Amino acid sequence: MANVENPFGQVLVALVTPFQADGEVDWVAVEQHIDNCIVSGADGIVVTGTTGETSTLTDPEKIKLVEVAKSVSGGRAKVITGGGSNETAHAIELYKASEKAGADGVMIVTPYYNKPTQAGLLTHFRMVADATDLPVILYDIPGRTGVPIKYETILRLAKHPNILAVKDAKGDFSEVSRVLNQTDLMYFSGDDANVLPHLAIGATGLIGVTANIAAAPYRVIVDAVNAGDLHTARDAHQSLEPLVRAVMTHVPGTVAAKYILHGLGRIGSPRVRLPLVGPEEWEAALIEDELSLVSSLPNADVLGIDLSNFRPDRNAAAGGALPKIAGTTR
Repeated sequence: MANVENPFGQVLVALVTPFQADGEVDWVAVEQHIDNCIVSGADGIVVTGTTGETSTLTDPEKIKLVEVAKSVSGGRAKVITGGGSNETAHAIELYKASEKAGADGVMIVTPYYNKPTQAGLLTHFRMVADATDLPVILYDIPGRTGVPIKYETILRLAKHPNILAVKDAKGDFSEVSRVLNQTDLMYFSGDDANVLPHLAIGATGLIGVTANIAAAPYRVIVDAVNAGDLHTARDAHQSLEPLVRAVMTHVPGTVAAKYILHGLGRIGSPRVRLPLVGPEEWEAALIEDELSLVSSLPNADVLGIDLSNFRPDRNAAAGGALPKIAGTTR
C-alpha cells in the first residue's frame, strides 16, 4: 500500500488531566505535565481521552485542554483531541470546536452504551469525519464501549479521506495484520503491554497511559524499531514491564497513573472525579510492590524516573471528587 504521511506523531501520551484536591482542573499542573511529557520524548499529546477522564469533563474544559496543550507544545508535539460522545451530533460539535481551538487531529471513540450496529458505527464515524478537516484516528476499544469495530467496517471506513488511523485496544493481532495489508491505515497500540508486539507487525506508534510517567522508554522502543534494532527495543520493553503492570493491572489506569505521578512529585494531587476513586489501601500496596521491582531490572535507567524519590500519599488519593460543575452532554 502507499505510504501515508503521519500527522500524529509516534509516541503519543494519553494524558491524565491533573485536578486539585477539590476536583477542579489544576491548569498550572496541566501545563507542567504536558511539557514534561514532551521533554521526555513524546511527539503527540492526546487530551480529553479516557485517561483524561473525558466522561466527567465539561465541554469548556475539553476545549481549554486543547488550547493549553497547543500553547505548551509550541509545535514540539501534535495535539490530538480524544473522547468524543455516544451522541453523534454532540461529537460533531465537540470536534468542530476542537479544530477551532487548534487541535492537529481527532480520535473518535466507538459510541458507548448505545451498542449500535456496524451500520450505525459506519454512519457515526463518517459523519464526524465529514464535519472536520482534521485527520482522524478511530478508537477501537470494545472492552469499554461494548461494541468492536469489525474488520469489514474498518475496511469501509479506510476509504474516507480524513480517516487515517486506528487506535487498537482490541488485541487481535491477526486482524491488525489483515488491515495493514489491505489499507493505508496507520495503527497505534492502545494497550501499554502490547506496544512492542504491535510495532513488530507494522504499527506506527502508541497512545499510552504509562507514557504519562515514563515517555522516554517508549521513545527508545519506537526509535529502535524504526532502526531495525529489536534487541534495544526488547530491553526497553522488558524494563517497562513492571511499571506497566503497576499502572494498568490493579485499578483504572488513570487512577494508578495519578497516584504514581503524585508520589513522584510531578502533580500536586492524585485526585480523580467520581465515580472513579483513588486506590484502596490494598490496591495502593499492590501498585507500590510492582514499582519496587522497577529499579532492580537491568537497563532500568532507560525509564528516566527516580523511584528513590517516590513518596506515595494514600490519604490524598482516597475517594473521588464532585466538581463544581457537572459534565454536560450539550
